Amino acid sequence: MNKSLGAEIKDWIISIVIAVVLALFIRHFIVELYLVDGPSMEPTLENHERLVVNKFVYRFREPKKGEVLIFQYPKDPSRDFIKRVIALPGDTIEIKNGHVFVNGKLQNEPYILSQTKGDYPLTTIPAGHIFVMGDNRNNSEDSRFPDVGFVPFNLIRGKAVLVFWPLNEIHSLP
Repeated sequence: MNKSLGAEIKDWIISIVIAVVLALFIRHFIVELYLVDGPSMEPTLENHERLVVNKFVYRFREPKKGEVLIFQYPKDPSRDFIKRVIALPGDTIEIKNGHVFVNGKLQNEPYILSQTKGDYPLTTIPAGHIFVMGDNRNNSEDSRFPDVGFVPFNLIRGKAVLVFWPLNEIHSLP
């Protein structure tokens, strides 16, 4: 027995509405795709690579040192930045003679392009905030600059987990 044309159209509309609602739910709460714009995370991430970002992981835990994440630019929340977590709430950070120290310990950073230029005074990260830096330290607007500063948890969008484009560069992020 064939369905009437009206019933078939109704089934299609219901299916499309369910698919759209699911897609919006997934994009808003679970994963989102992002485009890397600029060289600040080279060599880890190249300009124009596309990423999968896990948006729910930080609902269950705080960021960890070394993770690459997306956050809203504090001075213009319509813009997103991607950087690496260097220090957590309560940690101290200092940059001197091109070396980064967290809690007084020299950091091993095999992911950076070159030694960090400039110094940053010994500072304690406030509660509810993180200190972030780009891997391309000398070409990165990050927590060392007043316009970014310490990033509050509420501006974090998610953790970058996978580069999926270009296809020959697919890889997960630590």
